[in-house]
Amino acid sequence: MSNRFPSIRLANVGDLPDPGARGFDPSGDGHDTLFVVRRGAELRAYRDACPHFGDTPMAWRKNAYLNGEGTRIVCHAHGAQFDIASGECLLGPCLGQRLEPVEIEVTSDGDIVLIPA
Repeated sequence: MSNRFPSIRLANVGDLPDPGARGFDPSGDGHDTLFVVRRGAELRAYRDACPHFGDTPMAWRKNAYLNGEGTRIVCHAHGAQFDIASGECLLGPCLGQRLEPVEIEVTSDGDIVLIPA
């Protein structure tokens, strides 16, 4: 793990469903500002904001970031669908745009930590 910045523990990998996603509020602002997607051993974190329209949250309810099959991230406000691995918009009004990635690491204990920018 990097020692450049203090890290913030978000959860343990075992706390996330597989496949699944979970939102987090690391700043304590009262709403999720990022989310982590798990698919097997693969973890990706993104800012909880659709690139189509500013800061529109992605989930339609708490932790509902994926389609029914768990294969794509979905913006429930616009219907846009995003590739989990790259954040690239594959379908919808923001083709050619991407979700903003957030840097995370997994510790040897399986903790998911946010690496502040």
